Amino acid sequence: MPLGLTNAHKVIERAHAKAAQLGIKVTVAIVDEGGHLIALSRMDGAMALSPQLAEAKAVGAAMFLRDGEALAKMAQDRPGFFSAADRLVRVPLIPGLGSALIAEDGKTIGAVGVSGGRPDQDLECALAGLSEL
Repeated sequence: MPLGLTNAHKVIERAHAKAAQLGIKVTVAIVDEGGHLIALSRMDGAMALSPQLAEAKAVGAAMFLRDGEALAKMAQDRPGFFSAADRLVRVPLIPGLGSALIAEDGKTIGAVGVSGGRPDQDLECALAGLSEL
């Protein structure tokens, strides 16, 4: 079953609530299993570049079926492959903390990407958002 807009908004609301608790301003992007944007929401005061970064984190996770940390390891271990693959998608891929896969019944149905805080804070917000599902 697809992720759907209603669930995407639930993830975003929960991630934004976590960001507020941490005292940071973030943007949250939700993509489907194909890396296509479902929802994007930028908190008031979040940096201007954060929407592009959040989407790029989510797309990378969805395309490679890996969270941001595993994607960073792949980019480090196989830089030539990662560089080539990065040019095959519609947005640049951002490896590193701040993205997580969204799964249902063991199947990936999308990904969340967060940008605006420190990398560990972005990941904390992403995981908080997923706790809503």
